[in-house]
Amino acid sequence: MGVFIDNLRSGAWVTAERVRSYAGIVFALSFFAIAALLATSNGLNDYQHRPLGTDFSNVYAAGKYALEGKPDAPFSPPRLYEKEQSIFGADTPFYGWCYPPVFLALAALLALLPYFAALAAWQLATLPLYLWNVLAIVREPRAFLPALAFPAAFINLAHGQNGFLTAALLGGGMLLLDRTPTLAGVLLGLLVYKPQFGLLVPLVLAVSARWRVFWTAAATVIVICGATYLAYGGGVWDAFRESLTFTRTVVLEEGGTGFYKIQSPFAAVRLWGGPVVLAYAAQAIVALAVAFFLVRIWRNESALPFKAAALIAGAVLVTPYSLDYDLVVMGPAIAFLAAYGLKRGFLPYEKSALAFCWLAPLITRFLAQYIGLPLGLIALLILFALAYRRAVAEGTAG
Repeated sequence: MGVFIDNLRSGAWVTAERVRSYAGIVFALSFFAIAALLATSNGLNDYQHRPLGTDFSNVYAAGKYALEGKPDAPFSPPRLYEKEQSIFGADTPFYGWCYPPVFLALAALLALLPYFAALAAWQLATLPLYLWNVLAIVREPRAFLPALAFPAAFINLAHGQNGFLTAALLGGGMLLLDRTPTLAGVLLGLLVYKPQFGLLVPLVLAVSARWRVFWTAAATVIVICGATYLAYGGGVWDAFRESLTFTRTVVLEEGGTGFYKIQSPFAAVRLWGGPVVLAYAAQAIVALAVAFFLVRIWRNESALPFKAAALIAGAVLVTPYSLDYDLVVMGPAIAFLAAYGLKRGFLPYEKSALAFCWLAPLITRFLAQYIGLPLGLIALLILFALAYRRAVAEGTAG
């Protein structure tokens, strides 16, 4: 037992050879899982009558409505489901559209293609952005396989989701924050397409007096929203506002998505049978704590990797609605801390904890569904704590 604890503490077991081996195993399993899904599919649907790329079906259906001149239709669940059934068949499950109108233009562009071509284009366009971000942070070619084999990346691929884009925007904004502030501001402003992950960005930019980035991000949001208004009219924003009630009540509070899929304190409380009020209270406590500790880091002279990793993990923690495919954003956060550790040395248990955070998305949905253990949420909390602990250890936060 003593040797086991010593290995966990030192992280000696996390060797470069083992990292390659474990990443290779996970990649192979992921590859064969996707291959099996394709081999057992029937047309556009898998063996369970779900569209291949599941969640991408709502993006494609919304894009079709936008091309037909009905941009408000995706915000009506019955109308969206009608379009999904017309594309994927009457037995397809319903996949809701929970995005703001700014995402409609991209959805419409993708909907110009046949479904499989659109799905492939979406993933092949965003995956390299995520990989570039991780490799640019670590500056080590050997990081390519662990980044590609990151279990959350496989989950994102299987669901046709946008985690690669979110990770690239948030991680890229942090990477370029002091190098090219204007570009960093644009990247962070583009998070308006999934605004729940940008809640902390104005706070940290303001407290660290990065006003150029702040105002560039704000201008980006204004331009995108303004262009959307000009393209689709004000009615689409009214439809979006009305759809938020469905998202809040059915999707989040009642668990229409499945509480075991959601990686938030709110969902953990609901998963354990807690009432909605208690779930919101837990979410608020975590969000306020995260904001408090972030301010302490960003107001001081902490190294950027700590600030970036803490913000990325915190961005997911503060929203009650983040799913396991959104854990792709942990990739850049792990990269920031791993790169610093490789250069300056790791603190006790840090390497082992980072390895745990890398692996956690692989089984978080399974454990949450069958034994009520939200492993993804635990990994996010650990990742945030690692970043803050580093700042304290360096004497730049208290």
